[in-house]
Formats: sequence, structure tokens, C-alpha cells
Amino acid sequence: MSDTEFDLVVVGGGPGGYVCAIRAAQLGMRVACVERRPALGGTCLNIGCIPSKALLHSSHLFARAQHDFVGHGIRIGALELDLAALMKRKDKVVADLTKGIAFLFDKYGVTRFEGHGRITAPGRVRLAAAGEEGRELTARHLVIATGSEAASLPGIAIDEERVVSSTGALSLPEVPRHLLVVGAGYIGLELGTVWRRLGAEVTVVEFLDRVTPGMDREIGRQMQRILTRQGISFRLGTRVEAVTEKGEGLEVTLAPAEGGDPETLEADRVLVAVGRRPHTAELGLETVGIAVDDQGRIPVDDDCRTAVEGVWAIGDVVRGPMLAHKAMEEGHAVAERLAGQKPHVNYEVIPGVVYTEPEAAGVGATEQELKERGIAYRVGKFPFSANSRARCTGTRDGFVKILADAATDRVLGAHIIGPEAGTLVAEIAVAMEFGAASEDIARTCHAHPTLEEAVKEAAWAVFDRPVHV
Repeated sequence: MSDTEFDLVVVGGGPGGYVCAIRAAQLGMRVACVERRPALGGTCLNIGCIPSKALLHSSHLFARAQHDFVGHGIRIGALELDLAALMKRKDKVVADLTKGIAFLFDKYGVTRFEGHGRITAPGRVRLAAAGEEGRELTARHLVIATGSEAASLPGIAIDEERVVSSTGALSLPEVPRHLLVVGAGYIGLELGTVWRRLGAEVTVVEFLDRVTPGMDREIGRQMQRILTRQGISFRLGTRVEAVTEKGEGLEVTLAPAEGGDPETLEADRVLVAVGRRPHTAELGLETVGIAVDDQGRIPVDDDCRTAVEGVWAIGDVVRGPMLAHKAMEEGHAVAERLAGQKPHVNYEVIPGVVYTEPEAAGVGATEQELKERGIAYRVGKFPFSANSRARCTGTRDGFVKILADAATDRVLGAHIIGPEAGTLVAEIAVAMEFGAASEDIARTCHAHPTLEEAVKEAAWAVFDRPVHV
């Protein structure tokens, strides 16, 4: 093969794309990856999941030092926030991880091309980058893994200075006096939490009547109560009509979602966090006969094949939740399918996590979904206030809830709000993958004292009584 001929070309170097490229190379394929950013890792690693989690952890430590250390018998002097150092640490975490992916590309022989890739025909991608204009790569298979971008609201211009998307909210030069967050999904709540901990007044405005709309409603209600105690204000059932400059600040016009008189709030920063949209523009999809759906997504079958032979699509550009780990699973599976293997992705068992304090996590069906499907189920719940490890660490808010089929006891879903919820939900995801019953989880020995015992006790609560409540 020449230096432009490959078995596989992956367009996009985010979580789905780089995993697909590396796995295919591990399986003996000659692989290229085209990524427009200078650093690999996509939105998640550069301006999404990773920098936000770095800021969440740093701000959590700052808040604990402010409010919790005294109760542990730890007395310190006056706290001082060094925002520049906090941001520098976040940037280093990102840089180290992006370098790690570049190292893995070198290790497994993935050829990386920097620049925009445009599909000109099945199996052909033309590069647009300095020094590469017009260069065309050819391959037996193409995988589209270009991810997503922040959605906006009509009439509200995002300048990444005063009106910001999640990208701008990760790098504010100072702590806002008042941050108004538009959207009560996981991005809005996580970034609102960061800046609230660091001293900002935070107001979250949500069009719907609840926070975390995609999660179990009971989890959302508890999340709102806890974040309200932490000082975040919520305006639910409210729409944002306009954001206008007013001196050094901003004036935000709000109105009831169902109609009514508008009102105004003043803020010095507005974060627009109303979701994300697939990044499918300027890819040349029309040249190969691929038409996106009404949400801008590329239609694929269960194996991520498009309607065009040899062209695949994964991650945020296709159906399903816009989650990095979902994209990774699809990238891994597509690479193995190209190698003749028969992997699967179980879309019924993809966890979702909100990394606030406490965390919230869910996997499988919610109660609302089971009711809509007419499935009879039982509920088992256990509060962290009755868990010994949570008592020891002072993280007693929240609960574990497990939903099981009323007839077979098979676990259908689980929803957790509490300490390390994102970690705890993995045990239930594994159990669901193997078709476990709640009794299987309950009768599995869990170490004591651990947070995981709350999962065990919730499982007992499905079909019997837990011991510790």
C-alpha cells in the first residue's frame, strides 16, 4: 500500500474514533485517523468530559475545605482561591491525556492526519489542512466519528466571553458574580456546580418542569433539593427569550414556558447548555447519498452500518445517547466487525452519570418508562443515611433504587443519587448484562464497610426486607 491507502480511515479522533482506530490496528488493519483539532480526544477530552471533571474535583476540594473540614477536626487559616492555578491544573490533565492517545497511535501504528476530512466517494476522504490540500486517502472502510457540538438558542449569540457555551464556561478568567445557566441537564448542572462552589451566585433556568430530564424523576427531584441546599437557584418551567448587554453585565428576559408576562434578571455571565447537535456538516455526506434525519443524525443499522456499503458511523452522529462511553463501545465493536468478529453493544445497559456532589447515575429503564411500556415491576430502595461508610465520610444524601421485573425478578434498571454513584452503578450494569435477578445481587457478599453495601441492601428491598432500615 502507498502512504494514502488504508484498510480503514476513521474521520474524527474523539472517544469513538480513536478507540475504533486503535482497536482496528490491534487487529492487524492498516488504519488512518483524520482529526481537525491539533490534539486528539475530541470534544470529550479537550473541551468536555475531562476538563469539566478536573474542575469539578478541584472545586469540590475547595468547597470541602470551606465547609466540611472543621467537622473532621481539621482547622486551617483563611482559604484563598488561585483560579489561574486551578485552570493550569485542568489544562495539564487534558494535555497529558491527549498525549497519551498520540502515544497509543504511535504504539499501534495508527497514521494520524490533522485537518478536516471530506468524503468524496465511498472509500475516499479528501483532506483540507495546511500542506495537505487536495490529498486524498483511500480505504476499504470509512468510519464517521465526528461527534457533536453545543446547541444554541434562536436569537441568543454565543460569543464565548459573556454568553458562553460549555467550552467558554471551562475557562472563565474570573469567578462570575452571577452566572445564569440555561438548561438543567448534566452539562448545565455540572458547570453551574463548579462556579457555585468557587463563589458565584448561580441561577439555573429550565424550560421543562424538572431537572436532569433524561433521568429517573425521583432522582431529579432529589437532585434539585440537594443543589438548592448548596445555594443554586432554579427557575423551572421557564424559557429564555432574550439576552441583551446592559453596561458591564447582561439582562436576561425570562417568561413562563406555558405563557405569561416576562421578567428580567441581571447576570454577568450566561451559560447556554441546552444540549448538543451532531457534527455532520461539510462532511460530504450528500456526495455518497447519505441523508441525515430531522435531528441531523446519520441513519445506521444495529451494527452502525450506513446505507452506503463500506461507510459506518458511530457516537454522537447516530441514534442513542450522546455519551463518550457509548461512542467507545460502538467504535470497539465496529473495528471487531471489520475483522470478522461478532461483537455486540447492548443499548439497554448504557449508564449515564451526572458528576455533581453527590453524583447521580442511572442504567436501564426508569420507572416512567416501565409504566409507559405496561411492565409490572417492583422497587427496592436503600438510603445512604443508613450506610455505615457514608456515615463515616459524611456523605449521607441520596439513595439507591433498583427496579426488577415483578414476575422474574430480573433487574430492569437502577438509579442512584449519592456518593460515587457513577462507580456504584457499574456493578448493576454488569448484573444486567448477565440477566441477573435482584436476588443475585442481594446474595452476593459485599465488603463491609463500603458504599457498595447500599446496592446490596436495595436489592434485598426488591423482594424482601433489607436488614439495616
